[in-house]
Amino acid sequence: MAEREIHLIITRQDGPDNAPYQEEFKLPYRPNMNIIGCLMEIQRNPVNAKGEKTKPVVWESNCLEEVCGACSMVINGKPRQACTALVDKLEQPIRVEPMSTFPVIRDLIIDRNRMFDAMKRIKGWIPIDGTYDLGPGPRMPEVERQKAYELSKCMTCGVCLEACPNVNDKSPFIGPFAISLVRLYNSHPTGAMNKHERLEALMGEGGITDCGNSQNCVQSCPKGIPLTTSIAHMNKETTLHGFKKFFTS
Repeated sequence: MAEREIHLIITRQDGPDNAPYQEEFKLPYRPNMNIIGCLMEIQRNPVNAKGEKTKPVVWESNCLEEVCGACSMVINGKPRQACTALVDKLEQPIRVEPMSTFPVIRDLIIDRNRMFDAMKRIKGWIPIDGTYDLGPGPRMPEVERQKAYELSKCMTCGVCLEACPNVNDKSPFIGPFAISLVRLYNSHPTGAMNKHERLEALMGEGGITDCGNSQNCVQSCPKGIPLTTSIAHMNKETTLHGFKKFFTS
């Protein structure tokens, strides 16, 4: 009886300006392996399915617990985290590709600057003066805290951008994650100080009006964040903000 194998077809790219190509690998099967484990096996012994020595595949990972968002890639056509993609639950051959929404740096490593630029634009942080002790922060009602906790699970993995048909290299759309983060930071008692600036950012080019409501984002989010609920909420908030500006200017 032939030894059971894991068959991978990996889309590789030697650099940002190089053309992508596919390389196949066959690994000895072990139960409970995930895609990160497969990539580590290739790194230890970089030999492709033809038996030829090759360059180790490069990728990003950190926590291996679906918390950091670093190992996002497209696996069998679905954007997801490689650390939670178990081989036993995947159809073979397993096709592994970098996310196409972002520029490829090399192999499965992508440039996420698009996401970080969006976070700068929406002021994705709570500004406080850290030069002296401010004492305990303001308390939030428990219901609001629970809602905020669900929104705070975002790990900027990029999966929602990969799944969204409105995010591409010809569109300035900031993406579902950024809209949801505006809701999170605006709901915080201290973060609300910059509420109007964040709403203005959403009302600008590439903001909330570029959402086509495909709802792919909420279906693909690995943390189950209610992204479409956030988008609907921010649609209401930006509309009210627009009316206030019109009648007070």
